[in-house]
Amino acid sequence: MTGVDAFIDRLNPDMYVVTAAAGGERAGCLVGFASQCSIEPVRFVVWLSKANRTFRVAQHADCLAVHLLTREQHALAALFGGTTGDDGVDKFAQVRRTERRGGAVVLEDAPAWFVGRIVLRTDAGDHVGFVLDPVESGERDGLGGPLLRLEDALDISPGHPAD
Repeated sequence: MTGVDAFIDRLNPDMYVVTAAAGGERAGCLVGFASQCSIEPVRFVVWLSKANRTFRVAQHADCLAVHLLTREQHALAALFGGTTGDDGVDKFAQVRRTERRGGAVVLEDAPAWFVGRIVLRTDAGDHVGFVLDPVESGERDGLGGPLLRLEDALDISPGHPAD
């Protein structure tokens, strides 16, 4: 283990479900690499694995939707983190959803979400960062509680093999 591994092993980031829609396709995945990256203007970046189908759809999308989940929504996290559309699984057939700005797919049961217009894509190795300009957001009343974090999702095996 290197020094940076010891640092990274101490992190416990929030987890997000990111959805993309383009060219008649839609995809979504569980993401642990994401953060606000600018205050003025407000910007948020999500990092998608190049091995993930969501990345391939997002390459052609204008907007992405980013969703927070609570710890009680582990099954929803497992659906988006442990299955892949590459195997023909339609994750969206199993959830309540709406289409929003730019064709973005919003999960209705997420306690909070936003749609962001993609303003920059940046390659960082095995992941690509999608910098988003938030253009629409919402929240669902009554879905409080602690957010889903990495430690809550460690039992979810990735739906796609790592490259």
